Amino acid sequence: MSTPHLRAEAGQFAETVLMPGDPLRAKFIAETYFEDPVLVTDIRNMLGYTGTYKGKPVSIQGSGMGVPSISIYATELIRFYGVKNIIRIGSCGALTEELSLGDIVIGVGAGTDSLVNRTRLNGWDFSATADFGLTRSAVEASEARELNYRVGNIFTSDLFYDPNEGSFDILERYGFLAVEMEAAGLYGLAAEHGIAALAICTVSDHIKTKEVMSAEDRQTSFNDMMLVALDTVLAID
Repeated sequence: MSTPHLRAEAGQFAETVLMPGDPLRAKFIAETYFEDPVLVTDIRNMLGYTGTYKGKPVSIQGSGMGVPSISIYATELIRFYGVKNIIRIGSCGALTEELSLGDIVIGVGAGTDSLVNRTRLNGWDFSATADFGLTRSAVEASEARELNYRVGNIFTSDLFYDPNEGSFDILERYGFLAVEMEAAGLYGLAAEHGIAALAICTVSDHIKTKEVMSAEDRQTSFNDMMLVALDTVLAID
């Protein structure tokens, strides 16, 4: 029963799916943390795997970059494969000096310059928020592992290279912790279809200080985020 973008058969995705942007990160996580991972889709090299973590079924599917890309994959997972929980795991750029490279940001809400959610609601504003249960579990997992984390609003941008001077200052003034490119779209889809969603991100660069994480640090720090996400999966009833 393959879809235009997923090759998996019915029942090959678990009800809970982790979604990194990078399909190679999906491969790494599946092969590192899953028990008996199985490649279930590889259309356009956007890899997806299913396995178990500490005995609990879980899948991971690359989403690509940006709201349009994650919206395609998440919609097909929800509509055709019965997925009930989606946890985005990715990188973000910090806006506040209260965050450092490698810190974890749990996005309880997501603003955006995309029109995707206004399109859903006939031009009205939409409060793009994460599922409370997933958020609470991610916070508890971060505390149990004694990790540096923050919970708050993140900003989903359609522009990786923003030509508008002062945009980041405005976002910081309004309390946004970090910028990424997918969460608001995912939260809108979750509301539309009645599923649970959460974005957990690692600070890979700092917009204010211009610091950038090294390849080695990305490997280690991203592992912390992955473990928080997997602990969150275990907490799902």
